[in-house]
Amino acid sequence: MKNPIITAFEKKKGLLKENLPDIRSGDSVKVHYKIKESGEGDKEKFRIQIFEGIVLRRRRGTTGSSVTVRKISAGGIGVERVFPMHSPFIEKIEILSRGVVRRSRLYYLRDLAGKAARIRSQFAVKDTGTATNQASATETTPAEDSSLN
Repeated sequence: MKNPIITAFEKKKGLLKENLPDIRSGDSVKVHYKIKESGEGDKEKFRIQIFEGIVLRRRRGTTGSSVTVRKISAGGIGVERVFPMHSPFIEKIEILSRGVVRRSRLYYLRDLAGKAARIRSQFAVKDTGTATNQASATETTPAEDSSLN
């Protein structure tokens, strides 16, 4: 457990990002990461590189929280990268789909290849309404029921 004084200091200094999505193990994500390129003179040039893969691990915490993402690059080589969640170099994180997994650490995916390494997924819903809105969307109205007869 982290010291409450340190946590209050981090919040006061603005070291924590507010608009981070709820990422879980098994999610397919795109991480937009700023990369510093060497420029001429004192100019610092940044470009955004997208790293797309499956979340193997989520480490929670305040400024020390991170996420480990694994992707399969050209030639079937697996590449893992650890992204600090509150880093100023993370532009944004997109959740492509939610994975249905029963573990919080998916290290067993390192040994699997091809179709064996797939994860069952739920597609991410862009509009996350309340439970009542989602339940009413699946129910049929009385007018629709009469048209079915």
